Amino acid sequence: MLSDAVVPTEEWRRLTRTLLEILAVTVAYYVAGRIGLLLRVVVEGAVVTPLWPPTGIAVAALLWLGLRVWPGIALGAYFSIAHLSGVHTPDIGIIAGNTLAPVCAYLLLRRAGFRTELDRLRDGAALVFLGGLLPMLLSATIGTLVLVGNGDLAPSRFWPVWSAWWAGDAMGVLVVTPLLLVLPRVRMPKDPYRVAEAVALTVAAGVVALVTTRSSLSLLFLVFPLLIWSAVRFRLAGSAPVVLLLSVLTIVAATERVGPFSGHTLFEIMVNLQALNGSAALTALLLSALVTEQHNIRLKIEQVCEDLAEVVERLAPRRPGD
Repeated sequence: MLSDAVVPTEEWRRLTRTLLEILAVTVAYYVAGRIGLLLRVVVEGAVVTPLWPPTGIAVAALLWLGLRVWPGIALGAYFSIAHLSGVHTPDIGIIAGNTLAPVCAYLLLRRAGFRTELDRLRDGAALVFLGGLLPMLLSATIGTLVLVGNGDLAPSRFWPVWSAWWAGDAMGVLVVTPLLLVLPRVRMPKDPYRVAEAVALTVAAGVVALVTTRSSLSLLFLVFPLLIWSAVRFRLAGSAPVVLLLSVLTIVAATERVGPFSGHTLFEIMVNLQALNGSAALTALLLSALVTEQHNIRLKIEQVCEDLAEVVERLAPRRPGD
């Protein structure tokens, strides 16, 4: 009798935990969507965002919790669309695309042996291509086709909207997912010099990002030394927040058409914006993964050398009197 009672209890616990996880993903997706829509732009009459954080949250949630939380992604997409313009029958296709893209990213990353520690160069490359650039083609293609089929977008304007949609979804993965994956492992440095260096990096990143995105001079390249500094010294824990800060400030400047984005057409602004944000995210992610991989290799070599020294010491013949 006891065993019969335990089984339903465990099943109810698993079901309750799954429902709570789905609810958490829904809320996180919706809140991130509200934040992302603050920086929305209108391309050929369609509302798109240069950075769509919910895709990054969706991919991270699937990597942490598995496929069982996919309904949370669909519900989050539903409520995001409902907040923007209300949900109509054609919007079901957009919801499906926004759900399928992260699920496809998860399946591709799992097939490639992706590790959430991002401690190998192959993991960084997998997240870029298999987690971001490739699967987000689904959401962009399905979403843009829905707009065309619904009559909200002329077929001749398909490609500008499609490219902006794809870039925004991909940037959500490249910028937000690494930050979420590294957050549980972030620890405050014990060395006061490291703390001082982290503070200096934060201040420098904020100042340089503000100056370069507001200046009429073409100084955006100055952010790359900071990205290299953060990746080499603090790896992903340092580079991911810098990329997020840079992306947000750059998007704000682009939407306000100030600094280096002043006097350009919307198409030129979107191209320059996505080129900068994409290059920054790629640089930080791949360099951080490479530095982490090299660090782990060095630790393994040191451990092997210590083990070998112990073996040699044990096998060495002892002289009389030792």
